[in-house]
Amino acid sequence: MIDNNSRQTSGRAAEALARQHLEQHGLRLLAQNWLCRRGELDLVMLDGDTVVFVEVRYRRHAAWGGALESVDARKRGKLAAAAEHFLQQESRWAKHPCRFDVVAISANGNSTAKPNWIQNAFDT
Repeated sequence: MIDNNSRQTSGRAAEALARQHLEQHGLRLLAQNWLCRRGELDLVMLDGDTVVFVEVRYRRHAAWGGALESVDARKRGKLAAAAEHFLQQESRWAKHPCRFDVVAISANGNSTAKPNWIQNAFDT
């Protein structure tokens, strides 16, 4: 269950839920909350030999669009720039195939939120 008391707390809980979900599906964590001047990468995972940049989106209300809809063109551009910087800094991963996934989590009243994992969510 995700605590809705604060935005940061619920965001971190959503990231933990997403990470657990992805690890249960065989992905391995490379980095979490990776920061650079171009932005932040929520999760960087390894799926086989593919580097996966994962954007975790949590929405308590769908009134302004759901979690998945919140990853707009501007956000995708920032993610691509941060991913490019990650690959420059972590050169051992630069030759691996890459993809961008989104894990969208929407509140379900008082029940446990279920992650909606969208693989290869967008092209850059």
